[in-house]
Amino acid sequence: MSAQKLLLLPGDGIGPEVMAEVKRLIAWMNDRKLGRFELEEGLVGGSSYDASGTAVTEETMAKAHAADAVLFGAVGGPKWDGVPYDVRPEAALLRLRKDLGLFANLRPAICYPALADASSLKRDLVDGLDIMIVRELTGGVYFGEPKTIVDLGNGQKRAIDTQVYDTYEIERIARVAFELARKRRNKVTSMEKRNVMKSGVLWHEVVTAVHAREFADVALEHQLADAGGMQLVRRPKQFDVIVTDNLFGDMLSDVAAMLTGSLGMLPSASLGEVDAKTGKRKALYEPVHGSAPDIAGKGIANPIAMLASFGMALRYSFGMGREADLVDQAIAGALAKGLRTADIVAAGEKAVSTSEMGDAVIAEFSRLAG
Repeated sequence: MSAQKLLLLPGDGIGPEVMAEVKRLIAWMNDRKLGRFELEEGLVGGSSYDASGTAVTEETMAKAHAADAVLFGAVGGPKWDGVPYDVRPEAALLRLRKDLGLFANLRPAICYPALADASSLKRDLVDGLDIMIVRELTGGVYFGEPKTIVDLGNGQKRAIDTQVYDTYEIERIARVAFELARKRRNKVTSMEKRNVMKSGVLWHEVVTAVHAREFADVALEHQLADAGGMQLVRRPKQFDVIVTDNLFGDMLSDVAAMLTGSLGMLPSASLGEVDAKTGKRKALYEPVHGSAPDIAGKGIANPIAMLASFGMALRYSFGMGREADLVDQAIAGALAKGLRTADIVAAGEKAVSTSEMGDAVIAEFSRLAG
């Protein structure tokens, strides 16, 4: 088995703490020949700014390009609120996405049975929930030009953001969604705002054409993004794969995340194009949660989203579907045994530490792996 090269970028706040649990799982897998992973590490975000005056160095970017996959912790915090905009901690993630061509963001929203009562919705609405939101990540209003604030005089200013999509950008994200649906429950819901936005008109047209031309075997429905948000909290289990643009994907994936009870539980993957020669693709995996500076260093952060992000790397970068399934099952098993970190513990229950939750997941993984 050839070595898989992983670049670990723990980042700021709780990032290093949750990344440490992934490193322990990887070491366990390496020791038992369940994988062969070569690890490199780098600074990113605020920690990189403190060391070098930039959110991500050229050296770290070179490591990211050379890696088979990147695992990213979290960045930012009040400490860096005053740094220049172009070197703010979050700029590191935007550059990694842009330079690696990571156009497809996969955000699963999974409600583990043991946590169904932690959701803000009734148990019957979320028990067994398994949605995949596919968000276009490198286009749309976040990257469109012009993007500026213009001084109009007389104390007035005008802010301008531009929503831009080309046909090829919509085609490639639609293909990712349809291909994922074929491996799940074979249904895609495309969300846009074609009633008020020209980009939504084009989005609807292109997704419909890709479906008819290449994926007629997959069920396709269209919803306006605002109606889709309402349906996510009304009847979320009607969805399988949701595909949408950068802005709506940002918002809808956070809505879906809270259906599961805690942002600390959810992983994500950002994928690039498949290289026609090697069959590989650039990819970055990260938990949905932020750096949580208020609890950093206390050993109480929930490592599950970071562990599940590694599970996604096993699935989408390394073709290790069985091992990815084992990670998911190990997380579910630890939760079923009643282990809870502070973010998901119920009143009167005892919370476990970051490392104790890591221990439990690794123990379950070991049991399941035989």
